[in-house]
Amino acid sequence: MKLDADHRLLLAADARRASHAPPRGWRAALPAIAAAVLAILAIYSDTAKSIVAIWRSSDTFAHGYLVVPISAFLVWSKRREVAALAPRPDVLGLALLGGAGFAWLAAEEAQVQVLAQYALVAMVPATVVAVAGRRVAWALAFPLGVLLLAVPFGEAFLPRLMEWTADFTVAALRVTGIPVFREGTFFTIPSGHWAVAEACSGLRYLIASVTVGAVYAYLTYRTWWKRALFLVASTVVPIGANFVRAYVIVLVGHLSSMRLAVGFDHLIYGWAFFGLVIGLLFWLGSLWREPAAPLPQARAFSQATPARAAGFAFAASGTALLAAAWPLCVPYLDRTDPAPVRLAAPAAASGWSLEPQKDMHWRPHYPGAAASTLAVYRKGEISVAVYLGYYRNQHPGAELVGSQNLVAGASPSPWSRIGESTDAVELPSGKVQLRQTRLGSATGRLLVWDWYRIGGRDLSNPYVAKALLARDKLLRRADDSVAIVLAAPYEARPQAAAETLRMFAREMLPAIDHALRVAAQKESR
Repeated sequence: MKLDADHRLLLAADARRASHAPPRGWRAALPAIAAAVLAILAIYSDTAKSIVAIWRSSDTFAHGYLVVPISAFLVWSKRREVAALAPRPDVLGLALLGGAGFAWLAAEEAQVQVLAQYALVAMVPATVVAVAGRRVAWALAFPLGVLLLAVPFGEAFLPRLMEWTADFTVAALRVTGIPVFREGTFFTIPSGHWAVAEACSGLRYLIASVTVGAVYAYLTYRTWWKRALFLVASTVVPIGANFVRAYVIVLVGHLSSMRLAVGFDHLIYGWAFFGLVIGLLFWLGSLWREPAAPLPQARAFSQATPARAAGFAFAASGTALLAAAWPLCVPYLDRTDPAPVRLAAPAAASGWSLEPQKDMHWRPHYPGAAASTLAVYRKGEISVAVYLGYYRNQHPGAELVGSQNLVAGASPSPWSRIGESTDAVELPSGKVQLRQTRLGSATGRLLVWDWYRIGGRDLSNPYVAKALLARDKLLRRADDSVAIVLAAPYEARPQAAAETLRMFAREMLPAIDHALRVAAQKESR
């Protein structure tokens, strides 16, 4: 009797151990996932290196070094739940990987580095789906999604954040009773001159807050709406805190006769204030903390039959081969047109005269253009400068749309940007949304209009421009495109310069179009 009872206890213990043991298959699935991810990183090593290079060169994105360890920690925290699932290869992962690969190819052809980086990171969860299945990937959705925060993204928000910071600071100073003269992001008060620089935009605070806030919300809350609400707070609070920080720093500098908050202590005060605000935000968020979710019952998940080792190896190999296919398409799509570009200044027309000796001490910075021209035209007492930059066979460092292209000119240009907006202008070819930039220097003021011409279409939106260039590259079309820049001086009212540019565009755009058509002709060379 005693032997039978002991035997039954041993069988029961074995059953309990079996019910909590991870399903068979993980010993083969884990190496397969690791091998596939390492293969993808090797295939796209240039893109991966570009991410790390930005971490290393920019303090704004230095948090990227922490993202991968945080993701690994979160995956480890889910190990018991994931171990209870039976891994099985899923064709959905190959479809997702194909979509990410195509996005990488389009980004590579259009030279949109951030999109290529996002596409590479998206291949990691797609690989998990392809090798281990969608149930495993869903259980690890947030830990894998955290990897997207490693991509250096956010610089596109810099101009807007700087403008908002300047708006708030100037308004607060005026409410305080301090007179302010503002020009763009530069402003002057009785005690001195100030400017909202890129470091004052609050982008660093915003990115750090969103990254930490997302992880904090995931670990602290269970309900989706609380997580979403805290993430919104992690976005809004640092923006508002930066507004207050900028105002307080200017106020301290003013009240101390520019002895305080104007040097290195400027940064110290900023980070101390930011740390105080974010610490308060997290403390308030902890008041609504929710208990951790109970672990699911292992039996409920361990009924599925795991795939065999050969299946995981086949899935990992297919994943690596599919990922490798997209870079192989790049040499095929990259056409090189040997025809040179000869671009002449547009002929004067409608009463405008070309003045080759006239010099406004201004030249836009569009490096890598296949050909360019800068000329000044005069009609009566008004003058307009025209710059045309013609691009062909575009590649990194020589592309129409890029952060290196500046209407203010390259450093050490005497011109600085003091304001930017968009304006819908009726041109002979139709209504076009143009970029309108106000530049200032010690010698005067300039109003600059600029836009792109791609495939005969005029536009100023850089994202649409990149999409058109990617389309042409993917369809193996020529990538000829042009930067058109007009500039007119003004003294007090930029509206007067705007009227000058509007008249010039109406009267001289046909001549500009003709010069560009001649430059595009290859058979005449």
